[in-house]
Amino acid sequence: MDVEFTGEIWYWRGPAPWHFVTVPEDGCRELEATAARVSYGWGMIPVTAAIGDTSWTTSLFPKDGRYVVPVKTVVRRAEGLDVGDTVTIRLTVDV
Repeated sequence: MDVEFTGEIWYWRGPAPWHFVTVPEDGCRELEATAARVSYGWGMIPVTAAIGDTSWTTSLFPKDGRYVVPVKTVVRRAEGLDVGDTVTIRLTVDV
């Protein structure tokens, strides 16, 4: 299953700070339909994500009724991205 969407990079300043992009509601509905088959716990969904020419493996986190995509530092540096930038993300879920 593939999902593509555009969203803004935001920063979470929790005990383990991280950068994320929130999946829009329509993309979340598609992902929820496959979550039971692929989740390894806590609702996490393993994916291959891509922004521009950079791809990486990660897991989507459920947050506030939607999913968020963690964007690694190496990805942000490779693509020249920072908080507030709007990006197009392609997600692939192996179902």
